[in-house]
Amino acid sequence: MGTLWKNGRIYTMQDEGHVVEAVFTENGFIKALGTTKELEDKWKESIEKSIDLHQQVMFPGFVDSHMHLIGHGETLMRLDLSNMTSKKDVLQAVKEKASQLKEGQWVIGEGWNENLWEDAAVLTKEELDNAVPNHPVLLKRICRHAMVVNSLALEEAGIDEHTENPAGGLIEKDAKGSLNGLLKDKAQDLMIEALPNISSSYLEEALGKGIESCWQNGLVGGHTEDLSYYGNFNKTFNAFKQTIGEERKKFRAHLLVHHEVIEDWKDEGHHFLSGNEFIEFGAMKIFADGALGGRTALLSYPYADDPSTHGVSIHSNEKLLELVEKARKYDLPIAVHTIGDQAFENVLKAVLQYPSNEKRRDRFIHAQILRKELIDQIKGLPLILDIQPRFVASDFPWVVDRLGEANMEYNYAWKTLLQEGIPCAGGSDAPIEPINPLLGIHAAVTRTNPLDPNKESYRPEQSLSMYEAVSLFTKGSAYACHHEQDRGMIQEGFTADFTVLESDPFTIDVDQLLTKLVSMTVVDETIVYQKK
Repeated sequence: MGTLWKNGRIYTMQDEGHVVEAVFTENGFIKALGTTKELEDKWKESIEKSIDLHQQVMFPGFVDSHMHLIGHGETLMRLDLSNMTSKKDVLQAVKEKASQLKEGQWVIGEGWNENLWEDAAVLTKEELDNAVPNHPVLLKRICRHAMVVNSLALEEAGIDEHTENPAGGLIEKDAKGSLNGLLKDKAQDLMIEALPNISSSYLEEALGKGIESCWQNGLVGGHTEDLSYYGNFNKTFNAFKQTIGEERKKFRAHLLVHHEVIEDWKDEGHHFLSGNEFIEFGAMKIFADGALGGRTALLSYPYADDPSTHGVSIHSNEKLLELVEKARKYDLPIAVHTIGDQAFENVLKAVLQYPSNEKRRDRFIHAQILRKELIDQIKGLPLILDIQPRFVASDFPWVVDRLGEANMEYNYAWKTLLQEGIPCAGGSDAPIEPINPLLGIHAAVTRTNPLDPNKESYRPEQSLSMYEAVSLFTKGSAYACHHEQDRGMIQEGFTADFTVLESDPFTIDVDQLLTKLVSMTVVDETIVYQKK
């Protein structure tokens, strides 16, 4: 017995502007489309219930193509620093959090961003020591490619002035050669290893909170990378299995597998796309470089605002080739974090040397700093770019000073990528950016920062149409995980996953996307969220 969804404006996303009046679903799949009368006449013996959409707008379920689901859940449990607009506010919040804990317990915060502060100077160890002298403190930057810690935390990790920089990481020092508390990229691993062990119940709580937040924002699924950060592969994977499923929380979790746990994954007998309808495995995840905020994204030219550095390469080119070769040995595509153009080029060279089976599409994640010749080289290759449109709102205008105006032509060039026929999927990189896909769609269409009262549009020639922007989070995300034949559109035989909005993005003022528009989220024909 099935469900009739009617009395709404239903965009199928099969083609631009394609709308149907009603949809009939059964056993978690779309059975038929048409008018209400047609479906009621044909399926009257099978319709168990009808859902009145009350003239609201239904889309295929939105899916975030790149996120960290446990990390997003953690931000809902930890000290959130992402909206603070001064260093003073951050230090006061850390001090208040410490006052609620027993002496010696860790204070962990998420999301500080000096680019939001009037004084853009980053936090230091000394400032944290003065604010919180009796607790180890660890504060992750918004990009998660840098963190700042205090002296007690450094002692817990055994890091001092004589500790060598790990490959692909940087332990920062001040002008006098003393530690300033900043750890970048792989240097962060030294601190993570010093943290108290994370329990399985903690992981399940973080996943539960993360999924509920996704539902509230209209997401039916996400492509997430979490499996190497919380103890070991099996512990983290078991948390997914305990949280998501037919009798648990319905959510389409596509799991990227970090190369550091790929052997554990293989030993357990998994393979590409193995799993079930709610949890499945995807590509092997690799980090090629860092992030722009800490100047660790790897560029082919010096940073305009610090010519002493080109960024950080997480792996040597030889190691990168070795990792790509390993993925191919396991019949896996790769999903590689590539923010800087030189990182992108290095990964591209590795892919050309060890090409993927054509049925296994590689994923280049972020890909926001490019050059024309790189775009030309990837045309026709079996790959997709995982882009985060919301980065435009977060990175401009400071990114122009960081990279130099002369280098900006092919950066954040979403329209150019689509015009060149390069497949793209839309994600948030949550918790780096807000999980709400409508914010990403707004950024893709307007190229503005919602907090800017002047509504300055950054390189408006790269603005996407509303259809292109919505496609990133529907058809694009489905294509990225090899589900273009059964997800991402409202079509017969596709999964009954829907996102229902109160208003129509194609007809309203685009800034209304910044309001709470999600009315209902449906996964596997089940209403998992409904706005009260």
